[in-house]
Amino acid sequence: MTTDATRTGDEPRAADATPIDAVAPATDSGPPTTDDPADPTTAARGGVFWAWTALGLVIVVGLAALTRYLEQNVPGWAEGTAVEDVGAAIEYPVYAILLGLLGNVAVSLLGWRDRIAAAFRTEFFIKTGLVLLGASINLAVIASAAGPAIAQAILLISGVFLFTWWLAGRFGLDDKLRALLAAAVSICGVSAAIAAAGAVRARREQLAYTATLVIIFALPSIFILPWLADVFGLSDAVAGAWIGGNIDTTAAVTAAGAIAGEEALQIASIVKVTQNALMGVVAVALTAYFTLRVERRPGAERPGLRELWTRFPKFVLGFIAASVIATWYLDTAGADGKATIAIVNDLRVWFLILAFVSIGLEVRVASLREAGWRPVAVFASATVFNLALAFGLASLLFRNFSA
Repeated sequence: MTTDATRTGDEPRAADATPIDAVAPATDSGPPTTDDPADPTTAARGGVFWAWTALGLVIVVGLAALTRYLEQNVPGWAEGTAVEDVGAAIEYPVYAILLGLLGNVAVSLLGWRDRIAAAFRTEFFIKTGLVLLGASINLAVIASAAGPAIAQAILLISGVFLFTWWLAGRFGLDDKLRALLAAAVSICGVSAAIAAAGAVRARREQLAYTATLVIIFALPSIFILPWLADVFGLSDAVAGAWIGGNIDTTAAVTAAGAIAGEEALQIASIVKVTQNALMGVVAVALTAYFTLRVERRPGAERPGLRELWTRFPKFVLGFIAASVIATWYLDTAGADGKATIAIVNDLRVWFLILAFVSIGLEVRVASLREAGWRPVAVFASATVFNLALAFGLASLLFRNFSA
């Protein structure tokens, strides 16, 4: 895999190396030409461009609607069959990415892909979804389990992130992919990977690769962790803390916690929400590290606060603001406020579905194949390390905890 460190200042960036913060979609059609009406960089965007973009939006929204339809109906279709548990456990990112990849193949065969690429607003969908995610972070709930939950979150995120970063370095992975893998496995899966991608300006293919690994590893964990908690004879509190500290998506944590029991579900949710809340801290740290160390040229002047602010993913501030506002609103509105937050959460799911569909439509399969087996080995090893460390911390911090 070619890294940014190996590129010279005069070397053009490859079409499939578009960073997640890039405005224009990546294409394989070569340099833009002013006489191509379908080119997004054309100065005068005429009717042909907007017609293709409208078609692209119809495709993106249509695939998103199909994703939501499958998410809501597959569990019912699978009920009473041998795949009932699997059908109930599959989450919307799985359907969205798969449908996006299928759509990618279809529009590529039709020769439409580059013409409709302006509709793949991955960055906008992702950032809007993550800002809305902040509304589900109730700071008052975190404070109710402040001691053990926050202690576990800080120790677990620090330990797992640093281990994954170190191991990925030993495997020779690109620094940006290292950041995405470390953030995903240590914090909250796809959401953390998205935040990290914005902070380090990772390529969309790297984000798609990381999101796929998160989903592949999260699905079996839904069933394996509650079973192991029962085998080990863990208390509900310890089981919940272990589940919440390991599984990388909030929905999967909820599913596994429900299998383990009501008290385990409560603790698992609090632990996961606490880890989610620290996502902004990690984004700030990654922004500073990549600006000051990774991407700083030898002999260059030390970047100042202005450069850090320029690089910092601003949507993280929206995430924090949404969390503060939601906490205040729930405190003042009481039970009635939960219905409003539920609407916000539903809207957030829609935006993230649109983002995952767009990632599937944009992804370059050759780039994923180029990454090879090493990221898989790193993610698997980090998951095992996460299991062991979270088990120790949960057993120590939650052994006498009662909800």
